[in-house]
Amino acid sequence: MLASFKPTDNNLRWWQLGVLVAMLALWQLVSLNQQYAFFLGEPLKVAGRIWSWFMPFGFGESSFFPEGLPGRADIYAHLGVTLLETVLAFAIGTVLGLVFGLWLALAPTAGAILDPYIKAANSMPRVILAPIFSMWLGLGIWSKVALAVTLVFFIVFFNVYQGVKEVSPVVLANARMLGANHKQLLRTVYLPSATSWVFSSLHTSVGLAFVGAVVGEYLGSARGVGYLILQAEGTFDVNTVFAGIVVLTAFALVLDGIVGRIEKRLMKWQPRSGETEKL
Repeated sequence: MLASFKPTDNNLRWWQLGVLVAMLALWQLVSLNQQYAFFLGEPLKVAGRIWSWFMPFGFGESSFFPEGLPGRADIYAHLGVTLLETVLAFAIGTVLGLVFGLWLALAPTAGAILDPYIKAANSMPRVILAPIFSMWLGLGIWSKVALAVTLVFFIVFFNVYQGVKEVSPVVLANARMLGANHKQLLRTVYLPSATSWVFSSLHTSVGLAFVGAVVGEYLGSARGVGYLILQAEGTFDVNTVFAGIVVLTAFALVLDGIVGRIEKRLMKWQPRSGETEKL
């Protein structure tokens, strides 16, 4: 029955909101048991943490928050560091993945030579590079950026590489027959073909950029939301841990939404799923 149910565009958001409310209600119900609350946290206290971080006034001491709430003085500094690391890693990893993906897709000889090394680097668990980057680049933001770049790069690289390889030989032959040179082929054939693959990878890369930044902060840092979460874990403050996770998730969704808007602007020629069904 659920498989055949298709919500309309008008009520889809309401269904999504309903699922969220149901999940929060279930979480709150389970957290009434203090044994479970110790491990799972309490939604009201998690909301209180977030409120105290960002709102101009806080709840202070209350029956819901007897231990008091942390101040908001440091959250902007921590969040600013994590967002800077994420955006830098996302931008650098995307550019490097795009450049190397195009180069190796259009240079079969170089691609064949470097193929085993690229596969080996992609197969390596890149989290183990964090201590090495810390030794090379110190405990500042660049060691975290370097780690996050390694996560973003390969996602973009393989999608661009595959996108260029998927170009129709017929389209290439027609473009060459019309006199297109190498630069024109790159601009009018290869790049448009790879664009949809690139944006598909960017939606995944947003989350990976945050993962790289936060993991780097976990392993050695004095600033950042990852560091804030690590300190809360050390004191078994699960509510602050979940508050940090919610904040990171919210900003990841914002960044993903920005990527989606750019995609819509650049991919106007591509029919949407709804338009395809109508056709």
